[in-house]
Amino acid sequence: MYDLIIRNGTIVDGTGAEPFIGDIAIEGDTIVAIGNISDGSKQEIDAYGKTVTPGFVDIHTHYDGQITWDPLLSPSSNHGVTTVVFGNCGVGFAPVKPGEENRLIELMEGVEDIPGTALSEGIDWKWETFPEYLDTVEKVPMCIDVGAQVPHAPVRTYVMGERGANNEPATKEDIDSMTAIVKEGIDAGALGFSTSRTIVHTALDGTPMPGTFAAEDEIFGIGRALEELGKGVYEFAPAGSAGEDIIAPKKELDLMVRLSSKIGRPVSFALLQVDPAPNLWRELMDLSADAVADGAEVYPQVAGRPFGILMGLQTTVHPLLGSPTYQSMADLPLAERVEKMRGPEIRSKIIAESTADEEKAVMNLSGDFSKFYPMGNPPNYEPGPEDSIETLAKDQGINPMELVYDTLLLQDGKELILYPMLNYSEGNCDPIYDMLHHPRGALGLGDGGAHCGVICDASIPTFMLTHWVRDRTRGKRLPIEFAVKRMTKDTADLYGLGDRGVIGKGMKADINIIDMNELTLHLPEVRFDLPAGGRRLFQDASGYCATIVSGEVILQDGQPTGAQPGKLIRGAREEHQSVA
Repeated sequence: MYDLIIRNGTIVDGTGAEPFIGDIAIEGDTIVAIGNISDGSKQEIDAYGKTVTPGFVDIHTHYDGQITWDPLLSPSSNHGVTTVVFGNCGVGFAPVKPGEENRLIELMEGVEDIPGTALSEGIDWKWETFPEYLDTVEKVPMCIDVGAQVPHAPVRTYVMGERGANNEPATKEDIDSMTAIVKEGIDAGALGFSTSRTIVHTALDGTPMPGTFAAEDEIFGIGRALEELGKGVYEFAPAGSAGEDIIAPKKELDLMVRLSSKIGRPVSFALLQVDPAPNLWRELMDLSADAVADGAEVYPQVAGRPFGILMGLQTTVHPLLGSPTYQSMADLPLAERVEKMRGPEIRSKIIAESTADEEKAVMNLSGDFSKFYPMGNPPNYEPGPEDSIETLAKDQGINPMELVYDTLLLQDGKELILYPMLNYSEGNCDPIYDMLHHPRGALGLGDGGAHCGVICDASIPTFMLTHWVRDRTRGKRLPIEFAVKRMTKDTADLYGLGDRGVIGKGMKADINIIDMNELTLHLPEVRFDLPAGGRRLFQDASGYCATIVSGEVILQDGQPTGAQPGKLIRGAREEHQSVA
């Protein structure tokens, strides 16, 4: 008798094969049979009419701190994610010398917009070295599996102190010490090493994060750790990745190709479409494919939707913040603020003040109302030019700032305006379609747990299934088997997690049961549910009938069951490994 059988589901197995109808039998944490199963089980789930997929594997999150207080790692688990990798972009919380913890909190707050008060309140520092950090993570309750990477900034600061924090050049002795720490971390189970070289990643005081200007001897020196161990991914947030320098990306790619060739390990890097060079991404992806001939494995990490900022009355930025009148009421509770803002006198005053200085009015974001789009509910992530604030205001014969003002008051002040800064140079998602189809592209950049006041892209897995598979009207859609493979087998394989990402005999029993007809991505909302009442944008979904981790249902119809089968992943896994 099996522990669990999922019966009569439409199975999308993660390999890219066409869906088929069948049963799945599970014993313990392992899938043991697939097909027409006549034997009985202790528990059965009828999945007739539902889609059954592997659990999604998200390789780019920032749950380094949240893992210590949130077993669900929401909102990722709300979107069918059963495995996450954190420690991305060179930031994290280990290693750390006693008394230096606040430095890492300020760095994470500045780079990833995670409230420092939440981190200070939520993290119980019980480690100094990276292996000690992994030991701590391993002991905390968790619903989904987690893997960690060794981040450059803490390593550099730990070894070099103020010199490292100030981005002074590393000596040979510094590099040897950093390499030893990274090697120790990967040997203890870290899945890779990450660094950031983009100048948009800064500490809370605006200082570029440690490692931003690391010379080649430091980059390659640390790479020795991966080379000597023969394992681990080397991840980059490269210079120019956010469009701040359109010349840098080619130089960075050359560096990454040479690095991968030298150390014999995969290198993954963030790649987005930038307005100053809207076709550069394609050239970089093609060069990444060509690099195979040089013995390099270079994987551009791409996002599944436009990469932008959400603006609302409760978010970090919005176009009214330059108004002194608005600032005088900015600290009022939302309902009270909205009531005052509906008064015609205050409306006129705030709009006048907001349009007096256009640069200040949009908080240095754009000034181009043609790229401001009301999101609506359900949210629209691929709006057309007819949906922009500029066009809508022109149709109504009003100033665009008036429409911004009125839009922000909708839904009792909870409406949001999307400003797609990246991945939307052409005003549609066609380039993203091509990125997702590129043989070297890896789906990532969801940033779960980060950028709490401006985005919530941890919901990309649901977006892949709703927008790309089912709902898109402005271009080609994706076959469900392709979209699922991109979120499961492909991401798992990049990090050597060969025991998951596929519904197959002997594989780990991480599974989603989804009602594709009911699957809905909800409007992001601001919640104050982080430690110390910290704020975050949270995006929920409905239509996930069950999410299963290691054979246990952790969420049923979106509600936690109380099961906490999640574990820390220590190192790559080429085949299923059951951990007692």
